[in-house]
Amino acid sequence: MKVKMILPALAEAESPFWRPIKYSLFPPLGLATLAAYLSPDDEIDLQDQHVETLNLNDSPDLVIIQVYITNAYRAYAIADHYRANGAYVILGGLHVTSLPQEAAPHADTIFLGPGEETFSQFLKDFKAGHPKKSYFSAVRTLDKIPPIRRDLIKRSRYLVPNSIVVTRGCPHHCDFCYKDAFFEGGKGFYTQQVDDALAEIDRLPGRHLYFLDDHLLGNTKFGAALFEGMKGMNRVFQGAATVDSILRGNLIEKAADAGLRSLFVGFETFSEANLKQSNKKQNLEKDYVKAVNRLHSLGIMINGSFVFGLDDDDKDVFKRTVDWGVQNAITTSTFHIMTPYPGTKLYNDMDKQGRILTHNWDLYDTRNVVYQTTKLTAQELKDGYDWAYKEFYSWQNIIKASMSHESHKHKLKHLFYSGGWKKFEPMWNFLIKTKNLNAILPVLESILSKVNAENKQISDIKNEKHVVTTELF
Repeated sequence: MKVKMILPALAEAESPFWRPIKYSLFPPLGLATLAAYLSPDDEIDLQDQHVETLNLNDSPDLVIIQVYITNAYRAYAIADHYRANGAYVILGGLHVTSLPQEAAPHADTIFLGPGEETFSQFLKDFKAGHPKKSYFSAVRTLDKIPPIRRDLIKRSRYLVPNSIVVTRGCPHHCDFCYKDAFFEGGKGFYTQQVDDALAEIDRLPGRHLYFLDDHLLGNTKFGAALFEGMKGMNRVFQGAATVDSILRGNLIEKAADAGLRSLFVGFETFSEANLKQSNKKQNLEKDYVKAVNRLHSLGIMINGSFVFGLDDDDKDVFKRTVDWGVQNAITTSTFHIMTPYPGTKLYNDMDKQGRILTHNWDLYDTRNVVYQTTKLTAQELKDGYDWAYKEFYSWQNIIKASMSHESHKHKLKHLFYSGGWKKFEPMWNFLIKTKNLNAILPVLESILSKVNAENKQISDIKNEKHVVTTELF
């Protein structure tokens, strides 16, 4: 059987402000995970439109398309094309789960929720000649799932080919997050078996890993066992976690000992009213500066996530956020305009209030204002968002933030990582066009190497934090 698996490009990936490197970071692991359930005799072509031109002049028997909100229209057009040419088409992913009635007319079968359990059942039904119109994931487990078909991934086209996911979902319930809609009707957070996760890590070449999990520290027992198993593997890795998980217990120390060198942290907002509005309880009454200092004491760089446009935000929120990030030596920042994704509580609430301004899904990219604002006008919000990116990544602020670190090595790491990410676009474009992104991996691994304390003060800070958090655990 000929099988075509497609990740259509997001609409923003082809905008005039497209940064090609941002969309050449990670391979489509969701599709590669499903491919593991196919027969070894199947002829599989996995295409990612972000890094290659789609070939639509073929004749597969089965087409599987992963749908996000800002590639939905493109995904539907591709699906319609293949169905018109006789292929059996499957649509699945976040957007399909949120709006199944919209997606269904473009597919022979749709998948709702995670597909590890349902895809294998579909294949049995498909081969027997009676596939269902839709499959819903009621059983949620990652126990003994087959190894990801990484042989289908064009590694040279990604900066981080060693991306990995060892959990699904998140233990929290933020109103603006897709998670609750996607995992509705079953477990919203679950993990692989530790041995299976370690085996997957062991199969990956090189040193660098990027955990794409929504919350790598979300299960303390699993995380502790995973990091213990990774010690001695000589890995350096990046991941994501919450402020609460950084401050609680000593799991962050265990992660650092295993090789954690950079962490995506969802600060989102400094306003208690905004946190309550978003149901982001895990950030309430948490000391952001204490979390930052703890990460820095462990030599961990920080990618801070911030959301603009929550109802308590005013005209000063952009400057306050940038100033805080620079003063606290946040290595990189990811800014978002609040976006009410379909299927979320935020969307449902705003829809009832008549605040949704457009249903053009191409605009739901966290860069455009698609809802009725309160204290800010839509233009003020958009202008402030653009200003925050430009200001945070000015050379003046990159250097200022870099110099805030105690360790000279951490200063240089910050400077090279932040500056390299935003200030060398021609270099990134050249590496992408020549399919040599992997050539930068040794540099990335070097930047992510461990920061050793250069004076007793840093060592004392680390020891003090460890003692305090161990007692609290």
